[in-house]
Amino acid sequence: QVQLVESGGGSVQAGGSLRLSCAAAGLTVSSYCMAWFRQVPGKEREGVAIVGLSGFSRYADSVKGRFTISRDNVKNTLYLQMNSLQPEDTAMYYCAAAPGYCPLDRWTVYRYQGQGTQVTVSS
Repeated sequence: QVQLVESGGGSVQAGGSLRLSCAAAGLTVSSYCMAWFRQVPGKEREGVAIVGLSGFSRYADSVKGRFTISRDNVKNTLYLQMNSLQPEDTAMYYCAAAPGYCPLDRWTVYRYQGQGTQVTVSS
């Protein structure tokens, strides 16, 4: 059974940093395209960052230069380092895994998704 469990969310002031973690069980993060999405109530889930099988990464324009996606193959864990956080980054953050195709703009193709961790940034 596949499980993706996010952690590391919380409340910070604008300009602060957080590191999200996504511990995987039942799959190997190095064998999947891994991604972070976020969602606020009443809005569509949006892609934040992906890391592909070869290690390439892509980011949403809104987080480029501030967020970094990475994975630890030994710990089988995905990370999202978030710096210079802004109130507009407030959302529920989800990690997701897809076997190969890993678009940033279509969260529905990701076969596995976690339950999310809340990030709240105050001004």
